[in-house]
Amino acid sequence: MPLYEYHCETCDRDFEKRRPIKEADAAIQCPECEGAQVTRKVSLFFAITKNSSSAMSSGGGCCGGGGACACSGHSMN
Repeated sequence: MPLYEYHCETCDRDFEKRRPIKEADAAIQCPECEGAQVTRKVSLFFAITKNSSSAMSSGGGCCGGGGACACSGHSMN
């Protein structure tokens, strides 16, 4: 079950909740103030795949992604 991040507009608190994908955007109550003005935050994720190490060493862009790099620790040349 995915872990989603939410932000409560009432008490300005961020929190996480494990929910089924189909409930990701369903109404949820803040666990701190029990407020209902909660929005889902955009979450980033990292996945390791069978080809991750070869993609990273192949020079296919930043971090093996094949595209432009926003990382400060990598050179594009």
